[in-house]
Amino acid sequence: MPTITIDDLRANKTRDKFYILIHGKVYDATKFLDEHPGGDEVILAEAGQDATEAFEDVGHSDEARALLDGMFVGDFEQGSDTKIKSGAAEAQAKRVAGAVEQGSNLMYFVPLALLGAYFGWRFYSAGSL
Repeated sequence: MPTITIDDLRANKTRDKFYILIHGKVYDATKFLDEHPGGDEVILAEAGQDATEAFEDVGHSDEARALLDGMFVGDFEQGSDTKIKSGAAEAQAKRVAGAVEQGSNLMYFVPLALLGAYFGWRFYSAGSL
């Protein structure tokens, strides 16, 4: 089995020669780009990086996983200090950070609004007795 380095992975990220890294194994997905049900843009977005998280997030079928065997090129270089992160993972991290920030603001506003509504109700209902 050949060992694929980070340089090999990044050198093969065009439509003419496209390698993809999933679970520490490198696959040549060049011929599959046009056949991918989600479109080639989805796969091309993971060029030169670890696509494991993006692959698992979609929930691929057993049939899709079986196709990987025919595309196997080699194992990814182990022990490399180079960390490669999925583009989808980075985008997801930004979305989560934005949602957390927005959620944090609501965490204070909603209880205060409920408290204000309660005191308003008490004030107006007490005056009508």
